[in-house]
Amino acid sequence: MKYVVLIGDGMADRPAMTSATNSSAEISGAAETPLHVADTPNMDFIASAGKMGLARTIPEGCPAGSDIAILSILGYDPRKYYTGRGPLEALGMGIPLQKNDIVFRCNLATVQNGRITDYSGGHISTEEAKVLISALNEGIKERLKERGMGEIAGKIKFYAGVSYRNVLVLSGFPRSAEIVRGGSAPPHEIVGERIEEHLPKAEVLREIVLASHEILEAHELNAARSQAGKNKANIVWLWSGGVAPTMPAFKQKYGVGGGVVSAVMLVKGIGRCIGLEVAEVEGATGFLDTNYEGKVQHASAILRRSDFVLLHVEAPDEASHLGDFELKVKAIEDFDKRVVGRMLDNLSAFDEDFRILLMPDHATPVSLKVHTKEPVPFAIYDSRTNKNAKERRGFDEKSASAGELGVVDALDLMNMLLKQKK
Repeated sequence: MKYVVLIGDGMADRPAMTSATNSSAEISGAAETPLHVADTPNMDFIASAGKMGLARTIPEGCPAGSDIAILSILGYDPRKYYTGRGPLEALGMGIPLQKNDIVFRCNLATVQNGRITDYSGGHISTEEAKVLISALNEGIKERLKERGMGEIAGKIKFYAGVSYRNVLVLSGFPRSAEIVRGGSAPPHEIVGERIEEHLPKAEVLREIVLASHEILEAHELNAARSQAGKNKANIVWLWSGGVAPTMPAFKQKYGVGGGVVSAVMLVKGIGRCIGLEVAEVEGATGFLDTNYEGKVQHASAILRRSDFVLLHVEAPDEASHLGDFELKVKAIEDFDKRVVGRMLDNLSAFDEDFRILLMPDHATPVSLKVHTKEPVPFAIYDSRTNKNAKERRGFDEKSASAGELGVVDALDLMNMLLKQKK
């Protein structure tokens, strides 16, 4: 038996008045969600031939985010195992962490007139981001010395990730709550707000952020971006810090091994932390131009070697943060055609039965541009028993709310997928 988890990040939404037009549907003045509007024959097949429900992926008291949600989906209670997004992303990047290293996620973001205007620095390219991260590592020490913080100058290092997603590692710092929890709000949640209202409370972190703005604002690459009409990536924004977590291996927990496929370092980091193989897909960007086909190819290769794979696509969430309904519909349709459809075809060619769990990790309403905590739709399809749909239904929030599986805790999903008998 092969087991597949397909996650379209942030696909779930709330009904919104729109007059959006796209290649698959036209609605006018109707309260609909992108999942309902999008043309998704492959996801609809899984919903129709499988079983549906809603899953609570964000436990009580936890912030809404992919880190919390994906840990929950994999059956690792974030209230027990979550130590921060930063260390997970560092692990995803292959950075060796010492026991007391403190790691922050840092966005290359855009600041104009004292306000964050773009959480992604204009979705800066990975190659451009590497140039800016290198400049930070070269210049930050001198800037900190000028601020009377020379003693910490040799204890910090930035690491370039993918596009705007990077990390900062603090080595040899006291493991205090002031530092570990001293980051800011996620930048995608405070677009348009003044940075002075959200700067880190910990002095060292605050000075790093302010020094980064001085270095990056003056960098020639940002001058060229501005001249080309692009947003500058002129500040690093530090958030979700923590130390490396310790979690039991996935195979130890469930008795099956496998891997993860994603462009997002967070997902890779979770995979590495629980002993899953992590695929490196050329051209996987975490945006709408990602290499969908390459991801499916790598996921299928993992399944030839083992029995489980989680394939994650970030694009719908990025469109949500941009507040673009039509772009989110396109991202969902691409996910359906280029990931879900191809995965179904590949699995059907295997000489083995399979089960699929299809879902978003959390909701990211286009109208809000931020993650929210409501339960999200999911569907489980079993090739042995659910070959023919009795009644056609779409993979969307409304269908899921009426699904036969009801509302479940996401912490139970892996047992539902892996241990349910025929």
